[in-house]
Amino acid sequence: MPYIDVDKNLPGIRALLAFSPETAAPIGALAELLLRRSDSLSMADRELIGMYVSYLNDCFYCNHSHGEIAICYLNGNRELVDAVRKDYRQAPITEKLKSLLQIAAKVQQGGRSVLPRDIEQAKEQGASDHDIHDTVLIAATFCMMNRYVDGLATIAPQDMSSYPLRAKQIVEKGYGNHIFLQPQPQPL
Repeated sequence: MPYIDVDKNLPGIRALLAFSPETAAPIGALAELLLRRSDSLSMADRELIGMYVSYLNDCFYCNHSHGEIAICYLNGNRELVDAVRKDYRQAPITEKLKSLLQIAAKVQQGGRSVLPRDIEQAKEQGASDHDIHDTVLIAATFCMMNRYVDGLATIAPQDMSSYPLRAKQIVEKGYGNHIFLQPQPQPL
């Protein structure tokens, strides 16, 4: 049961964005900027970083939401997403992404947990300064959002069939204020 009076029909962060449109706008813009840009980090990579931090933070809603978005970008490859959750070091992903997930995991523990060697390893695997910057910012942002979602006890649907439908909406339309205005997709 959410701690504040939010729309019980909207799960997770969507209820909080609808509750506070004035904070929803910058949150949506930040998500769009961090997760929807595709440069040397793909949108799938960015979602995997956010999903992994959410997994480490035990934020059920964000872990599964962003895992499903990554699955969409990975053409349905659920096994890859599950492998990253289980042990990214053994997952069939690039060494560069593994080194960035290591940095993200350190950020999740605390910013000062990131050591010069972590950065050196990422650069040795081909990560640019921009990749490292974005990884740290994505990880830090997800820590904040996970605490926002769980700190107000938002509803996290246990019916996993709703997550792929919502993920498809995000992949097609992006992040932004519209995400709390559109109804939750329903399974057929």
